Order: sequence, then C-alpha cells, then structure tokens
Amino acid sequence: MIRACAHNPYVEQMYSEFKDWSFDDNAIEQKGYWRERVFETEAQQTPLDLEIGTGNGTHFAQLAKNHPDRLLVGLELKYKTLVQSIRRCLRDGATNARMAKFSADDIDQVFAKEEINDVYIHFPDPWPKKRHHKNRLIQKEFLLRLYEVMRKDSYFEFKTDDYPYFLWAMNLFVQSPFELVFYTEDLHHSFRKNKNFVTHFESLFIKRNEPIFYCRLKK
Repeated sequence: MIRACAHNPYVEQMYSEFKDWSFDDNAIEQKGYWRERVFETEAQQTPLDLEIGTGNGTHFAQLAKNHPDRLLVGLELKYKTLVQSIRRCLRDGATNARMAKFSADDIDQVFAKEEINDVYIHFPDPWPKKRHHKNRLIQKEFLLRLYEVMRKDSYFEFKTDDYPYFLWAMNLFVQSPFELVFYTEDLHHSFRKNKNFVTHFESLFIKRNEPIFYCRLKK
C-alpha cells in the first residue's frame, strides 16, 4: 500500500510492518467504501470518525481503544507520526483504526458525501505570519468540504493554543453551515475539562498555566 523509501525508515515500516493499517495516495480508492472495504463491516450505521493531524498519536490511540464500537481514520502528512499513531493503537489492542498520508485540504477526495461522523482537529499549525495565513487548514472552502462529508448530527472539535488562530477560526466557523455548540477561551477552566483528553503537548501549556482555546460544532 505504501511506497518504500530507502532514505526514510518510517516509510519502510509502513510498507512492511504496518502495510495493512496504512494508506498513501491510494486512500482515494477507498472513497465511499471505508466501512465495507477497509474495515470490512456491512453495518453502514457504524460510526466512522476522523482525526486530522494525529501528532504522536496519543489522542488517536485513546479514541480507538476507548470506543471499540466506532471506526477511526487519521490523516497525517509525516511518516514518523503516522507510524507512531497506528503503532500506539495496535499496542493497545485497538484494531478499529487506520492511517492515511493525505492532505486534509482535499478531504472530499478521500471521503464521500456524508461518509464520516465526528471530526477532531487538535493544535493544527497556526502559520502565525500574515503572509502564511493562506496555508492554515481552517479556510472557508475547507469547512464547506468538511461539512459535506460529515453525517447529520455529527460533531467537529477544534483545539488550539494560538489565540490569533482561534479568532481566525471562530470568524470562519460562524460563517459556515456548522452550528456552534460551545466555545471557550480557557478549556481547562470550563465544564468540558473533565471530557477533555490531555496530550503531552497540551500538558506543557497546562504546566505554564496557559489557556487552551476550544470550540465544538455540529452538523
């Protein structure tokens, strides 16, 4: 499934050890068939969730392990984090997750209309310089594509430590078709604190007593 690359050991691992758990450009071929073809379930109502940008995979693995009744796909662009994410799942005995090395900008090339349920985007690259804002994941066009591939009554969760990016995103969220259910400028002092899974990256901000910005949207 994954092309081997002599200069990157993580590609080699994906091609061998994790070849049945990972996708590359061939993720496009699974569009509309993730449940039945990839996860081999005929139950079209089985929830299929998505995490965009899994990082080292702690949240990704936690989702897969704690929700064995749901299916999970992760999108990542770095081979190392891809391998780390799926490896954590398998170490925990969670076989309900898959990874794909694919850009979330083209999410409608990987998933069909109303194919996925809940979506998680945690700590995406804020691209802080103004001239780089066009590289941010949260854009008007992206939100429209995301809305189309999600099922009705599903949720979209967004977290960031970057306040300017949060304001940027909130402005686009309220203009999008999504319903803004909840937002806070200090997640760890909100009622959703106990529902939040703290990653290692997030814990660094907690130790410094710096706020995490969060919002939850619904289709």
